[in-house]
Amino acid sequence: MSYDLLNALPETAIRVIPTSVGDVLFRQDAPTTGLYRVQRGCVTLSRTTLAGDTLTLHRATEGDLFAEASVFSDRYHCDAICTAAGEVQHIAKDAILNQLSHDQNFALSFSSVLARQVQSYRFLLEITAIKSAEDRVLAAVSAGYLSGTVTEFATRIHLTQEACYRALRALCNQGRLRQTGRGQYVLKDQAKRLSSR
Repeated sequence: MSYDLLNALPETAIRVIPTSVGDVLFRQDAPTTGLYRVQRGCVTLSRTTLAGDTLTLHRATEGDLFAEASVFSDRYHCDAICTAAGEVQHIAKDAILNQLSHDQNFALSFSSVLARQVQSYRFLLEITAIKSAEDRVLAAVSAGYLSGTVTEFATRIHLTQEACYRALRALCNQGRLRQTGRGQYVLKDQAKRLSSR
């Protein structure tokens, strides 16, 4: 959501929340109160499956909106946990619904945000449909999904942590990836560009 959209809302609709690592903004199945935007820091959205597994759905960083679906839902569908200290904005659900019903430009802009989210999730589904762990990891690294921990990355692309580490190691051994730090990997071409700077 751009600053223009936020500016269309009354000041009372937006509350700034300081965050520390481990802070829980909401839990799966809690009643919805609004959506959020990261000003600084990082928030990881994850869901616990019926089998008890944890899936990372999204990693929100500076400028990212999250929990947009909460505007149209009674309950949050995942947990939102701060993984880096900073600040988030809580944007009240009732204010958004009111603005959607009275401001066509706001409604169109908000619909555009939701459409981009759908595209992003569809792309992630394409990646998780790749059967080979190595090919899936390579596609996900290429798409920029390895921006947090390898554990988060593995759950986001629906691999076990062990399978993910094996695939990363194999891709490094094949020369397709290069490890640049603990839990940090880049494509071979990116590694060349970084070393030539």
